[in-house]
Amino acid sequence: MRWMWIDRIVELVPRERLVAIKNVSLAEEHLHDHFAAAEGRGALPIMPASLIIEGMAQTAGILVGHAEGFAEKVILAKVGLAELEREVTPGQTLRYTAVVRQMDRMGASTEGTVEVMDHARGGVFEKIGRVDLMFSHLDQNMSGEKFPEHNFVFGESFKTVLAMSGVAWG
Repeated sequence: MRWMWIDRIVELVPRERLVAIKNVSLAEEHLHDHFAAAEGRGALPIMPASLIIEGMAQTAGILVGHAEGFAEKVILAKVGLAELEREVTPGQTLRYTAVVRQMDRMGASTEGTVEVMDHARGGVFEKIGRVDLMFSHLDQNMSGEKFPEHNFVFGESFKTVLAMSGVAWG
């Protein structure tokens, strides 16, 4: 994965819970397109909801992958629920909390909470949404399809976030 939508893991309880944060910065290029200034109004940079959901998917995916020492190729199979109540703008911090609901050899389901902290307004995290996800262990697919042996799902970017956060790889 080339794009990382989390910056650091701040809590990990193996096979149970993972908490990660993402600092939203105006330096991120995608914010300049959402939404650029137009005639009669200034720019309104917001973090796209799809990228917030992807941040939760990366958080929960790491939790599920960590359970088996990253031996499984964990892929997102389904977004069961995605509710976000407000927009996130530069200068705010997102906090993703993923909790395992069910896990077996075929995959896992997680439920997640999305919170935001506006540093300019007191620095307290407020819940803004929920994202429930299902993951599949790619090598356990029932089609019989074979995939490369190396774990191409958890690439160097994930390993860097894990290392910076003090989480052992494998």
